[in-house]
Amino acid sequence: MKVVLLSDVKGQGKKGSIIDVSDGYARNFLLPKKLAIIADAKAENELKNREEAKKFRIEEERRAALAVAEKINGTEITISAPHGADGRLYGSVTAKDIAAELQKKIGMEIDKRKINLQENIRAYGNYSVEIRLTSEISAKFVVAVKD
Repeated sequence: MKVVLLSDVKGQGKKGSIIDVSDGYARNFLLPKKLAIIADAKAENELKNREEAKKFRIEEERRAALAVAEKINGTEITISAPHGADGRLYGSVTAKDIAAELQKKIGMEIDKRKINLQENIRAYGNYSVEIRLTSEISAKFVVAVKD
């Protein structure tokens, strides 16, 4: 009997896959526990539509990330930070500060966790910073820390 798995089943397959199992296993275990449904034309069509929708959503997210990366690449943002008498910064410039300034500059909200800083910026100067928008798409920009 062919069934569509509604959740992962150990030893059988992952959620959304169509598998062939014995009639007894399907009737006595998978179907009563709502782990699977019988793979008729309607279920297979629904599964196919879900997969296509997922691919479409992933492609849309990729296009959006490319558009954001295009806006960010090569941008320079300036952050002014207070300092002491010896010219050292009070505290440091963090990813949160950079994300807020970048949002002002490009008008889009950026998650601070996507900004890749080796360590917080603790001195004046220009720093090259990378932001990872997706696993494959990243953008580089310059952060200028000034008085």
